[in-house]
Amino acid sequence: MKKYKFRLILHTSIYFLAFVLMQKNCTAQNGKLARIIQQNNIVWKTVGGSSHASMPLGNGDIGLNVWTEANGNICFYISKTDSWGENGRLLKIGKVVVNVSPNPFEDEKTFIQTLDIYNGKISIRAGSGAKAVQINVWVDANHPVINLDADVPNTTHLTAYTQIWRNKVDTMKKLEISDLNYFPEEYGPTIIQPDVLMKEPGAIVWYHHNPDVSGFRLNLKMQGLEDFPLQNPLKDRIFGAMMEGDGFKKIDDSTLASNSGRKRHLQIAVLTQHPSTSIEWVASIENLIGKKQMVNTNNFYQKHENWWHQFWNRSWLTISNNDSVETPLGKENTGMVITRGYTLQRFINGCAGRGKYPIKFNGSIFTVDYPGTEGFADYRRWGTGYWWQNTRLPYWTMAAAGDFEMMRPLFKTYFAQLSLEKYRTQVSFHHEGAYYPECTYFWGSTFTETWGEKPLDETTDRLQASGWHKREWVSGLELSSLMFEYYEYTQQERFATDTLLPLTEQILLFFDQHYHLDETGHLKFEPSQALETWWNCTNALPEIAGVHYLIKKIKELPSELVPQRLKSLVIKMEKIIPNIPTREFENKKMLAPAEKFEHKSNVENPELYAVFPFRLYGLGKPEMKLAVNAWDYRDPKGYEGWRQDDLWAALLGKADDAKNGIINRASHWSKENRFPAFWGPNYDWVPDQDHGSVLLKTTQSMLLQCDDKEIRLLPAWPKNWDVSFKLNAPYNTTVECVYKNGKVTKLIVTPEARRKDVVMSE
Repeated sequence: MKKYKFRLILHTSIYFLAFVLMQKNCTAQNGKLARIIQQNNIVWKTVGGSSHASMPLGNGDIGLNVWTEANGNICFYISKTDSWGENGRLLKIGKVVVNVSPNPFEDEKTFIQTLDIYNGKISIRAGSGAKAVQINVWVDANHPVINLDADVPNTTHLTAYTQIWRNKVDTMKKLEISDLNYFPEEYGPTIIQPDVLMKEPGAIVWYHHNPDVSGFRLNLKMQGLEDFPLQNPLKDRIFGAMMEGDGFKKIDDSTLASNSGRKRHLQIAVLTQHPSTSIEWVASIENLIGKKQMVNTNNFYQKHENWWHQFWNRSWLTISNNDSVETPLGKENTGMVITRGYTLQRFINGCAGRGKYPIKFNGSIFTVDYPGTEGFADYRRWGTGYWWQNTRLPYWTMAAAGDFEMMRPLFKTYFAQLSLEKYRTQVSFHHEGAYYPECTYFWGSTFTETWGEKPLDETTDRLQASGWHKREWVSGLELSSLMFEYYEYTQQERFATDTLLPLTEQILLFFDQHYHLDETGHLKFEPSQALETWWNCTNALPEIAGVHYLIKKIKELPSELVPQRLKSLVIKMEKIIPNIPTREFENKKMLAPAEKFEHKSNVENPELYAVFPFRLYGLGKPEMKLAVNAWDYRDPKGYEGWRQDDLWAALLGKADDAKNGIINRASHWSKENRFPAFWGPNYDWVPDQDHGSVLLKTTQSMLLQCDDKEIRLLPAWPKNWDVSFKLNAPYNTTVECVYKNGKVTKLIVTPEARRKDVVMSE
């Protein structure tokens, strides 16, 4: 018995020691990760003054633009990914101002505002000694609640109030291209309803309630979709907020005040419901904020921090070199500038990527007010609609980053439209399959302006009037390709069978039935167009490359996942799909935008869509020279906005060109904005999500390129740049690497069995 007890004590001690060592190792690892991420924190030592000096913050669905003012104000716009107004515009929830008195910002030497991206919060410190003020703002990563925690002198006065600018019935004077009522003569004016400020005891409550407007149904009717069973997603949508706080008393319908106490806590619950009534919405938001009060705030904050720590642990990078580059802040180290730009753009995705709808390319949810624009921060150039070519780019960065849950809102939104797109195909062309127009509202119909002023039965080709996107049908093909990437990384078979393959089948079926065979026995894609750039085409490359790519990806799937009808369709299409178009120029053969292409209208390079997004050509692939020549002779060229020159360069192994591209991207942001990842406006609006997304995707592709099980390491990385990174790869794999002085000094592949699939680039 004594021997048994001794063994038990010994084993227990060993296990305890192992546990302690494991905890220490875990703490050390967390500390190292925190240092890697927090080197990109943004620290400002002067007061802001306007929304152009704001920092972004969010929880994936609710966003803030936070700034300070010299009079002691802390201000923030509140946004949400589903706060669609009655006219289909994505509106702000509102603005909140918190005034601190006595004004702690008067002593400019003590002011410091920090965006702590590792912990998902903004900290503001000012004053010294007994007058010191510490205020933290965070949007709960797990609940729809904004929090402001204040540690202030006992006698400090805090006043919190909402500023409502939609305070009367108003009519928009200037419409953007995707506004629902773009033709006011037929659709009527775009009338904006005021927000409602309630007389709620003890709390500040305001909301916006969408009435029914005629534009939604008229838009469907013009396109021949009026009989499709679609609930109006705008009518009776209610969104708003409730603000209250510990130690705060209600002064009037818009204002709370707190006059004593060292610790103060303000919370703002934000809610969208559809369809709803004002009574239902108020009951829901009261219940929401009531549940939040039942648990200690510190417990909520710890779980909030944990979410952000897990987010950063999925992937990260840090670049080191001796180069320098000129930025709006002056001359800075190039490695630091790229690391910062990359990390902050991913942070912005994390702040806005978990809502019900895709990220808006033209500002995400972080737009601010600009002089001469209507609607304060509600304004965004190009309006409320989704252009696929712009919308897709943030999502191509997410698999390598490990941000899979952020890809799902895009898939859910577009997959929900599939029935409508099948119906549209039947109504317009009287055949099966589905195509996704380039320009759609979140419910699936085409923009009013894009469609034109004639109903379907009065159009000669039963297509939209706008030539910019009349036959730009690459959207569905690329959506399927992006879904394939999600499946390859996650290996979620249910996603493949329930979402990926049903959508892919309908997309391929459309092209099979829409075009006819030519004299060679191949489909002839005519008339077609190559993106917005070439309007009159035969066999446009993007669509043909997309069909080839999907056939390839379907054939790589486990046979048991693919239904027989799709297998049969693939066998048929493999025989009749045209070859990828090529051309000769200056005695060099290269990829071509189309077999025949005329009427150039934009500045895209559709010939390189066979490199990305449809990865048929590139490193380790046949006939790469066709793509290299196309890249060399592309016209025009550029490294800004949605242009992908640097990404194609990385995929073709052109390290110097890819390097120049990401340097240019990371060092140029909006001159009017203080935050160094508010890019743009470029072709879009501020902050331009395409500019930053290509920065992410290019950098990832310089470090890692994956093709099925092959992991190509550092395929386009400058030899004189040191880098440490962690990225994701297909088959639930992560790759952690340290590259220093021209050599890989550390390589961890998880699971270890995947290490054999790593290909070292020369």
